[in-house]
Amino acid sequence: MNIEEFNKTVDLFADALYRFILKNIKNKEKAEDIVQDSFEQLWKNAHKIELSKAKSYLFTTAYHKTIDLIRKEKREIKMDEEHEKKHIFTTNNPDIQEILNKAIDLLPSVQKAVLLLRDYEGYSYKEIEEITGLSESQVKVYIYRARSFLKEYIGNISVLI
Repeated sequence: MNIEEFNKTVDLFADALYRFILKNIKNKEKAEDIVQDSFEQLWKNAHKIELSKAKSYLFTTAYHKTIDLIRKEKREIKMDEEHEKKHIFTTNNPDIQEILNKAIDLLPSVQKAVLLLRDYEGYSYKEIEEITGLSESQVKVYIYRARSFLKEYIGNISVLI
């Protein structure tokens, strides 16, 4: 990969990579850091990576950096904060998007990542398999479990409206 191809990769994938990470960690500065680290890693290995593999390489790198950050932060979270996250959002006029985001935040990190890649970013099962290193059947199982959890958490949508 040369400089022009690297710059083209930045133009094509930086926004999607940022959105994916931000949706997972909900912190703009940390998401920007992970994007920057991922592109830095790509640049360091540019001589080994073909342009056609750059997208997969970037998302795989960012995915692993995100999972590492999530695991690190989970070790640092106090039990009280974890308990607060589990309370169900209730008001007279609930915002469906806010409820959905809260439910997504409760998912295990792997389920959350594959669900976001599939439903928010539109990646195929095969692409998610390449990004995460999971098998295609594992990806499907995690997505199914995540959707089942969301369905149960949110309940009947007509109740919310």
